[in-house]
Amino acid sequence: MQKIKIHFLGAAGTVTGSKFLIETPEHNILIDCGMFQGIKELREKNWQELPINVSKIDVVLLTHGHLDHTGYLPRLVKQGFRGNIIGTAPTLAIAKIILHDSAKIHEEEAEKANDEGYSKHKPAEPFYSVREAEVTLGFFKAEERDQWLELSENIKYRFKYNGHIIGATFIELQIFGKTFVFSGDIGRVHDLLLFPPEKPKWADYLFMESTYGNKLHPEESVSDKLVELINKTIHNRGNLIIPSFAVERLQTLMFLLWKLYNENRIPNIPIFIDSPMGNNVLSVFQNFPDWHKIPMKEFNAMNNRMRIITSYKETWETIDNPQPKVVIAGSGMVTGGRVLTYLKQMIDKTNTTVLLVGYQAEGTRGRQMLEGAQELKFFGKQHPVKAEINHIESLSAHADQRGLLDWTSNIKNIPEEIFLIHGEDEAQHALRLKLQETYGWQVSIPKLFSVKEILV
Repeated sequence: MQKIKIHFLGAAGTVTGSKFLIETPEHNILIDCGMFQGIKELREKNWQELPINVSKIDVVLLTHGHLDHTGYLPRLVKQGFRGNIIGTAPTLAIAKIILHDSAKIHEEEAEKANDEGYSKHKPAEPFYSVREAEVTLGFFKAEERDQWLELSENIKYRFKYNGHIIGATFIELQIFGKTFVFSGDIGRVHDLLLFPPEKPKWADYLFMESTYGNKLHPEESVSDKLVELINKTIHNRGNLIIPSFAVERLQTLMFLLWKLYNENRIPNIPIFIDSPMGNNVLSVFQNFPDWHKIPMKEFNAMNNRMRIITSYKETWETIDNPQPKVVIAGSGMVTGGRVLTYLKQMIDKTNTTVLLVGYQAEGTRGRQMLEGAQELKFFGKQHPVKAEINHIESLSAHADQRGLLDWTSNIKNIPEEIFLIHGEDEAQHALRLKLQETYGWQVSIPKLFSVKEILV
C-alpha cells in the first residue's frame, strides 16, 4: 500500500485560489496554482506563504488559464519551485497573457497607492512584477490533449477537453493504479464558441467544481436583453458599460453583438472593446482554431465590426465621446482593469447602464452592485451609484447544477470519494445532496488547508 496526501491549498470552501497538492512516494504534483479573489480576508491569504515546502513540488499541471487557476505561479517560483508548469498550448497562451496583464496591474496599483498615499503599506509593493511573471513563463511546457503522459514509473496523466474557456481541460491522473480526476471548471454543453465538454468514464477519486451547484441557468434570451438595453441606451443618449472577463466572455459578447448587427436587430451603434488582455486573447482564438467553433471568416468579420482600443489615450477619447455607445471593458467582477476608468466617470449618471454578465464572487464590486450598493470604492474614493444595474446569468461559462450532473453521468464505477471544490457553502451543500440522491456516492466538502490521506 502507498500513502497519498492531498493538500487543499485553495478553492476549498470558496470559489477561487485553486491549488491542490498531491504528495506521492514518487512525485509531488500541484494541480493549478491560482490566486484568491473576492473578500479581503481571502485576498490577504495570497500574501501568506503556503504551508508546504514549495521546492519539493515536482510539477504543476494546469486545467486552464484563468487567474484563479494560474495567478499564484510567479509567487510559487519566487518561493523556490523549479519544475515544469504543464498545460495545453492554448492554456499556456492564455496563462501568459493573464500573468503579464495581472503583473502590470499589480505594479500600477502599487505605484498609484504610493503616489496617492492610500495604502497602509509603506511602500506598497506589487504582488509580483512583470519581470517575475516573465521568469515564470520559462517553466511552461505545452502538451497535447487526449494522450497519456508519464510523470514517473507509477504516475501518468492526460488532459481532456472541458469547454469553459479555450484550452480548458479536466485532468485524469493514474497514481499506483487509481484514477484521480480533477474537473477544473466545467463548461456548458450548448456554448456559443466552444464544443461540449467531454465526460470522465472512470474516477476512483473525483475533485469536482461546484460553482453553480445550487442553480440552474435561467432560460433567458441574452440577445433580446442586449437589444433592449442598446435601444434604451440610444434613447437616453447614454452609455452601456459591460464589465467583462477578457477570456471567453469578451469574445462571446463580441460574437453576439456582431450577429445582432448582421441580422439588423441593433442599429450601427459604436461598440468599443477596451481590454488589452482581451485583444491578445483574440489572437489565441486565431492561433488555435481546432479548439473553438467559430469559422475564421466570421471571426475576422466580427473583429472588423468592433472598435478595438489599443491605448489609454483612446480610453479617454472614448469617455469624452458624447455619442451613445457600448463599451466592453475588463474586468468581469469589476475588481480592476479599464472598466474602473469608465465607471469613475459614468457610474454617477442616470443615463449610464451597467450590464454584469457572469458570476460575481463575494466581496467583489460586481457583487456589491448586484446587491444594490449605493456607492462603490475604487482608486481610494467612494463613488455614488446612480447608473442602472442589470445582470445576465445565462452567459456564464460554467455548467449549472444540471450540467454538473450530466458531466458525471458516464462514470462507470462507484467513486471511493467525491470532493466538492470551487464553490460557496450553499452551492456545495446543494450539489452534495443532489449527487447523493442521484448516484448514492460518498461526497465530502473539504476545508481550506485541510489534508486528506488516501491509501492506494
